[in-house]
Amino acid sequence: MTPDRAETVALQALAWIAADEELLPQLAGATGMSLGDAKDRAQDPVFLAGILEFLCMEDRWIRRFCDDNDLPYDLPMKALMSLPGQQRDEWP
Repeated sequence: MTPDRAETVALQALAWIAADEELLPQLAGATGMSLGDAKDRAQDPVFLAGILEFLCMEDRWIRRFCDDNDLPYDLPMKALMSLPGQQRDEWP
């Protein structure tokens, strides 16, 4: 997966989380960021990796995100592993 595609998946995840009344407060609590802060950092690949790390904390979140966006369940983790500082051989 290219870094650009990984960033696109992370931006989809950020938008999806922002629209979810359950997850947005959890993201804010976990990061200490407001939605405005998140928007300001939306072009930062390291921040986007953090969004995917948050999403990947719960299988049910991954399933809901992927089902809502018609994506394969392994895509968020593959995207995470394609962002800076996350590359690992087991996630091509």
